[in-house]
Amino acid sequence: QPFSEREDWKDVVPIEQDDGPNPVVAIRYSPQFRETMNYFRAILQKDERSERALELTEAVILLNAANYTVWAFRRACLDTLGKDWTQELQWVTELAADNPKNYQIWQHRRCCAERCGTGDGELLFLNSFLSDPDLDDAKNYHAWAHRQWAVKRWLLWDDDRAFIEQLLLDDVRNNSAWNQRYFVAENSTDMSLSLRNQEIEWALDKAKFAPHNESAWAFIRGMMQQDPLPAFPALAAAVEEYCKGTVPLASAIELKANALAHKGANEEAAALFRRLAQELDP
Repeated sequence: QPFSEREDWKDVVPIEQDDGPNPVVAIRYSPQFRETMNYFRAILQKDERSERALELTEAVILLNAANYTVWAFRRACLDTLGKDWTQELQWVTELAADNPKNYQIWQHRRCCAERCGTGDGELLFLNSFLSDPDLDDAKNYHAWAHRQWAVKRWLLWDDDRAFIEQLLLDDVRNNSAWNQRYFVAENSTDMSLSLRNQEIEWALDKAKFAPHNESAWAFIRGMMQQDPLPAFPALAAAVEEYCKGTVPLASAIELKANALAHKGANEEAAALFRRLAQELDP
């Protein structure tokens, strides 16, 4: 039923969108969208934080979930009315699948979790979202950004590792999962040389399935930090193996060239870098 026909909205004077006297390209809004936004502008101008205002924000969001202002006003209404943020979290969860790349929905979800005072359920939701075959969106930037916030905010480091492992078993080229693995290690461990050796050995085991996968090698280079190649025996051995053959692995050649330069063998290093630039990775 249109707002203009509802008895409880008779006191509200809708405010039309002002595009100026001579709009160049006027947008052809649907009648429903136009009316809903006209009433929202009126309520927003009055700063009316009521039950009907909250109902109106839902109507606006269902028409245009990217409207930042309506999300902010909805949160203001929820706070003023003392609503249950757990129910609000459930409501925004139901919207996620239809709007997987909507900034405002993910921001609202974070606000809901903060208001609830707990991260319980966030990883379960994210695990389901990132592994949903219907969505097929295991590299969704917004979901991974929210995941990083959640595990850091609620100290869910241990709960994160098993899921990352499973994602990489499903798709060893999932660069988002590689990035999350590094994020967890960097933020929840001392990043000692011993631990980084373990992580590199783990990565080398995964790299066997797709040696040319740059995500694995970027992870390995990150784990090396400023330490030289000989500090990582398993990696040094793997690099030698990957450098053999008529078409050696470019990432391995790069690591070997850096190692030679580090110990002062500049001519040998330069020869490998030239080979990279001219043959292997031009």
